[in-house]
Amino acid sequence: MKDIVLTDRGPKPIGPYSQAIKAGGFLFASGQVALDPGTNEFLSGDIAKQTERVLENVKGILEAAGCPLHKVVKTTVYLKSMSDFAAMNEVYGKYFSSAPPARSTVEVARLPKDALVEIEVIAAL
Repeated sequence: MKDIVLTDRGPKPIGPYSQAIKAGGFLFASGQVALDPGTNEFLSGDIAKQTERVLENVKGILEAAGCPLHKVVKTTVYLKSMSDFAAMNEVYGKYFSSAPPARSTVEVARLPKDALVEIEVIAAL
């Protein structure tokens, strides 16, 4: 059994996917890019600004599902360029300052909306 999470605290899906799914005691949140949830417009800017918007989206979706950010157990970070790793990591560290989740970070050729960063998470409920 699974429950679909849909909230205006995160951007509306731009394709056939859910913002997040609750299943088996976990919350699986789809990858987020820097879309403003109020307008669904892409926030251009540097990696720090985009990472902050992405993590605010993730936080909003998780909280709407009744799951605080500190319950995240795994993240996957997709970067357009590993050159942005340090700046992304600085912002990321503000959101996951104590007991940070396991993480993978990979460089990819291209992301939706030509974003610089996309982050997906898995959280324990």
